Amino acid sequence: MRASLIQISVNPDETVDARRRRAAALVREEAASDLVVLPELWTVGAFAYESFAAEAETLEGPTRQAMADAAAEARVWLHAGSLVERAPEGLYNTSLVFSPDGELVRTYRKIHRFGFDQGEAVLMSAGDTLAVAPCPELPFGLATCYDLRFPELFRGLVDAGARAFVVPAGWPERRREHWSLLARARAVENQAYVLACGTAGTHAGVEQAGHSVVVDPWGEVLAEAGRGEEVLVVELDPARVMTTRDQFPALKDRVLGLPLPATPPTDRNGR
Repeated sequence: MRASLIQISVNPDETVDARRRRAAALVREEAASDLVVLPELWTVGAFAYESFAAEAETLEGPTRQAMADAAAEARVWLHAGSLVERAPEGLYNTSLVFSPDGELVRTYRKIHRFGFDQGEAVLMSAGDTLAVAPCPELPFGLATCYDLRFPELFRGLVDAGARAFVVPAGWPERRREHWSLLARARAVENQAYVLACGTAGTHAGVEQAGHSVVVDPWGEVLAEAGRGEEVLVVELDPARVMTTRDQFPALKDRVLGLPLPATPPTDRNGR
């Protein structure tokens, strides 16, 4: 199974419509792949908060149509990254997954919003539902950027049948080491592929890490991009997931539902 991660640059001098057309053309160029992935919020930029409301669109909007057409023409499974979704109750950071027929088969509203009471965390609502895309060769769970820091989400996706995780992101350069470390950690602890696709360039003054990466179920980095715009192409062996889980069955030893301690821990002053 071949996967292509499109590490697109979000240039503020390029209009959203122009970037949408360019992204669709890049997807079509990857017709030799089985799965194509775009990054988080590539239409506007993950840190371009002031543009979120103006560029928000419904799930019937132009990005859905452009990506559906591109997936159908290339005959690929397409994780089209995420967009700013306008819903009646507010804005969401929403990922779209299309089948090779161009059908929208899964959406995922980002659960963990970044910002610590500012930015995305206050401008967007949080999702509350896990999602696994029904790719026959390799069912993959959906997570977005900051979600990568929350292992319990990925455990839930494993329980829902995921054998891989696709993680579009707009990860900043200043925390790039965390990006690589967390991608490998999620792969190792869940014995699943991780396909983490970031953006290049600068979003609203925030330099992006790039370095899209594909990690196998044993934690080996199969391919990693640089910082610039790039298409990362990698061959995956879907059988490797179950082989790894059979040879090293750590997931069977999980202990769930442990009770909390009866006595709260003391602070550094013994209180």
